[in-house]
Amino acid sequence: MSCRSTKVAPSVDFDHSCSDSVEYLTLNFGPFETVHRWRRLPPCDEFVGARRSKHTVVAYRDAIYVFGGDNGKNMLNDLLRFDVKDCSWCRAFTTGTPPAPRYHHSAVVYGSSMFVFGGYTGDIYSNSNLKNKNDLFEYKFATGQWTEWKVEGSLPVARSAHGATVYSDKLWIFAGYDGNARLNDMWTINLQDREHACWEEIDQSGEIPPSCCNFPVAVCRDKMFVFSGQSGAKITNNLFQFEFKGHMWTRIPTEHLLRGSPPPPQRRYGHTMVAFDRHLYVVGGAADNTLPNELHCYDVDSQSWEVIHPSVDSEMPSGRLFHAAAVIQDAMYIFGGTVDNNVRSGEIQMYLKRNFSCYPKCTLHEDYGKLWENRQFCDVEFILGERAERVLGHIAIVTARCQWLRKKILQAWDRQRQKTKQESSEESDDGAAGGQRDIPACHRPSGTQPLLEVAIREAEAQPFEVLMQFLYTDKIQYPRRGHVQDVLLIMDVYKLALSFQLSRLEQLCVQYIEASVDLQNVLSVCENANKLQLDQLKEHCLNFVVKESHFNQVIMTKEFEHLSTPLIVEIVRRKQQPPPRLYSDQPVDIGTSLVQDMKAYLEGGGLEFCDIVLLLDGHPRPAHKAILAARSSYFEAMFRSFMPEDGQVNISIGEMVPSKQAFESMLRYIYYGDVNMPPEDSLYLFAAPYYYGFSNNRLQAYCKQNLEMNVTVENVLQILEAADKTQALDMKKHCLHIIVHQFIKVSKLPNLRSLSQLLLLDIIESLATHISDKQCAEMGSDI
Repeated sequence: MSCRSTKVAPSVDFDHSCSDSVEYLTLNFGPFETVHRWRRLPPCDEFVGARRSKHTVVAYRDAIYVFGGDNGKNMLNDLLRFDVKDCSWCRAFTTGTPPAPRYHHSAVVYGSSMFVFGGYTGDIYSNSNLKNKNDLFEYKFATGQWTEWKVEGSLPVARSAHGATVYSDKLWIFAGYDGNARLNDMWTINLQDREHACWEEIDQSGEIPPSCCNFPVAVCRDKMFVFSGQSGAKITNNLFQFEFKGHMWTRIPTEHLLRGSPPPPQRRYGHTMVAFDRHLYVVGGAADNTLPNELHCYDVDSQSWEVIHPSVDSEMPSGRLFHAAAVIQDAMYIFGGTVDNNVRSGEIQMYLKRNFSCYPKCTLHEDYGKLWENRQFCDVEFILGERAERVLGHIAIVTARCQWLRKKILQAWDRQRQKTKQESSEESDDGAAGGQRDIPACHRPSGTQPLLEVAIREAEAQPFEVLMQFLYTDKIQYPRRGHVQDVLLIMDVYKLALSFQLSRLEQLCVQYIEASVDLQNVLSVCENANKLQLDQLKEHCLNFVVKESHFNQVIMTKEFEHLSTPLIVEIVRRKQQPPPRLYSDQPVDIGTSLVQDMKAYLEGGGLEFCDIVLLLDGHPRPAHKAILAARSSYFEAMFRSFMPEDGQVNISIGEMVPSKQAFESMLRYIYYGDVNMPPEDSLYLFAAPYYYGFSNNRLQAYCKQNLEMNVTVENVLQILEAADKTQALDMKKHCLHIIVHQFIKVSKLPNLRSLSQLLLLDIIESLATHISDKQCAEMGSDI
């Protein structure tokens, strides 16, 4: 049985060797796998191996290896092999003494061997000899040989339901359950030299995950990730990352509301997580007495979650827990697990995404961040605080993101206009004639303009720069968590966010500060919150201090002795009589995101701040230099070196002028990273990333996929016109092919009458070419 199903559709290749490559597209037509597709593969036959859960799965070359687990009655120690090319099951060849039957063990691949550690063993049917193990076995794929590693010295405590991975030639073991308690220790052993191998306990630092079990681990970008799992009676949906080099743990904040992305998966245990490229994929598990079957994806670069929606023809796996997963090439395979009614599964299913997770990431935030860091094309200078410190910025970004600063800039413009009115009656007349506030006279395109000065006395430079970084990137570069001076800095930023009405930044600051409060800094933070009248943060600090586990330690510090008397009184009273907890059903105002703000700015919100005019076939389209330069190296070089004096730029892609609709699609991509467009726009814009020098080929990748998936009878005429205009001859040929074979349907489309005479002749010629001699003879006889 074949593992692949194919569908004929066009794929697009770009000819880099051609000197005029922006004008030429080569579209090849061949098979491709439907994206985001689940496929049910042949299940494991009973004569090969039992259905199971709590087993392990590893990938080696073109095969999946399944070891151990339980079938509901007995523990297992057989080794099964599934060939992904042949879609066939068999028992793997083995010699030597395998590990004792077990479940909740771990298995990893290093070199040409599989290593199995620990797990729970014994006779679950008779409930005897049940115990956790800390033994280590190696299985050589080439010879089928099982051998146990006898390691001298300290050993990790015996455990099951732990996490394991390989990094830098070492096996890393984390957490698990020892039969009495859940763990959060970490051990490692070098797998290169068996003779001198020894276990070493790792001294972890940072925000170490709580003791936990039944969780997955995955390595991505030189970091190990742990998501959710059972921690005592508490199940969380926290995501932690561990840096191998510094042995430092970090809890990744749940900022999905602030990022405008879907929330993380709900808390769960018994799920799987695999890594591919920059993504982590989470499947299944038990979540609050349910067995969800949706697929969640975490982007390590953008730190955001999304739910993957599979194609309609997918054979979705049922919800399950204690299954196992592995990746081979561009597909993820899951096998087994416990499904409804405590039934063990023997199914294997494949999830395939074309290019799996290599779709280029959006660089919108990074591009605007570089504009802020480089300070190129700045047109406003903020004069801050009593010391009149100066910070440069870009009017377009600031006015798109912050209404409070927008008013300040408009007020500064009004003052400058009055000053200019006195100096130049001609400019004043021009402004009055048009009644313009759309493009103030001091800021209309006319070569180099002096910086607009905006005084903000209520802000100091350091917190204001953090606020500006947020405006450009939608995030703040978190300083050292827990250090008093850094926490106080973010408190000043929080004060500014309240004053400037930046709800999104408020939430980021609160999140950072509350996560940073500890026994060493809580009194300093509390006193500063009291001074700045930040009631929410003060309340958090007071509740932290009066906790049973904190109170005695805090009041014994020297900082407590120097605390102001009113605060001491408030702490004592809070300890004696805690106020009732108030719960609010009111949703938290999370403000608008960078993407939302830039979208509104392009759609008219930024018209009065335009400082460049783009000419498309003679038609003007006002725009913003800083935004264009941030996102396109073509515009950056133009504005830096040979900015046109009249402030007008003719738009083309090579020698080709795009349609107005395609041009608007390109502007949406530039301003806020949008890649949604009709497929005919994709033909115009396929070469745009090369010509305009975008940060990566994300737009081109979307155009390619858009053309592959969406040429239909309904839009074939629009795509034919675009293909003809862009000289995409293969696509034009493909469209004519569809028109000829679906001509009865195409002939009823109203767009057919609006085609040019030349294109209508092309259709007639294609029809004539495809009519056979026999059909011609039949038509002649009818006449």
